[in-house]
Amino acid sequence: MNISIIGAGSWGTALSVVVAEKGHPVRLWAREPEIVENINRHNKNGVYLPDVRLPDNVTAWTSLADALKDAEIVVFATPSHAIRSMAAETKPLLKGTERIVTVAKGIEMDTFLTMSQVLSEVLSDVVSDDYIGVLSGPSHAEEVSRHMPTTVVSSSNSKQTALIIQKAFMTPHFRVYVNRDIIGVEVSGAVKNIMAIAAGIGDGADLGDNAKAALITRGLAEMRRLGMRLGASQETFAGLTGVGDLIVTCTSRHSRNRNVGFRIGQGEKLKDIISSMNMVAEGVKTTRSVYTWAKSLNVNMPITEKVYQVLFEDLPPREAVHQLMTRDPKEEFIF
Repeated sequence: MNISIIGAGSWGTALSVVVAEKGHPVRLWAREPEIVENINRHNKNGVYLPDVRLPDNVTAWTSLADALKDAEIVVFATPSHAIRSMAAETKPLLKGTERIVTVAKGIEMDTFLTMSQVLSEVLSDVVSDDYIGVLSGPSHAEEVSRHMPTTVVSSSNSKQTALIIQKAFMTPHFRVYVNRDIIGVEVSGAVKNIMAIAAGIGDGADLGDNAKAALITRGLAEMRRLGMRLGASQETFAGLTGVGDLIVTCTSRHSRNRNVGFRIGQGEKLKDIISSMNMVAEGVKTTRSVYTWAKSLNVNMPITEKVYQVLFEDLPPREAVHQLMTRDPKEEFIF
């Protein structure tokens, strides 16, 4: 299959390695001419994955029209806040027969739409909802690009589209399951980044392993609470895109969101951290949108609320923990 990937960051580049090594011709779009030249001349993305050699059947383009030529699958691998604008740029170049896949994890501010819903809204008069899907799960680009065992989920409102995505991406190193609960998959992928910031704050402030275990467990409860309020299946949160992605994002040295939290826990300011990064930590913007969304839905998400206050209202991390620990007593589960 001809596969086009929009976005040559670390994740888009890693996915190009996965599908190209299956023999699929891959066209990778990047806005930066220097990245395109480096890939086409040296089979390297020196900015995002400098130590990984890309297969010869990966070509890079700055022209969207060239990048989308003859595409059968189009993957949106840009940061979540750029999905709407990239979809609008891409729309006039689509035939309507392509399967559209988002691998971005986030919730759009103001609209509170998931990434597949953003694509559906923007592309509605060109691409059927049944042709839009999601690829998500515990999958750091640094490991995927080096053929380390990884397992993810393909999801769509259409089982056929989910199966097409599964077949296109599945390799002996990159196992893909199908999960039809697309809202649960996307809510999990967004909220786990908030919890990774919280976990990083705890590590940076040296709050210990007990605190991290509690954070991951209660973070999962918040993720499930929001998802089920939106009609998601409870089983999804016990799966790869739920607890699986939550564990890896909260504990891995590769996690940009955890690293942001760690630096905050060490006393740095958010604006200084963001200005020093060349990659996007999705959880920062997602915290703002999910916090606002949860309030509008009257969904109780206390960890999300405290992360929001630490990031945007300068609440000291230890004070945030104290406020969480001294809330009114509660039952763990409501039966």
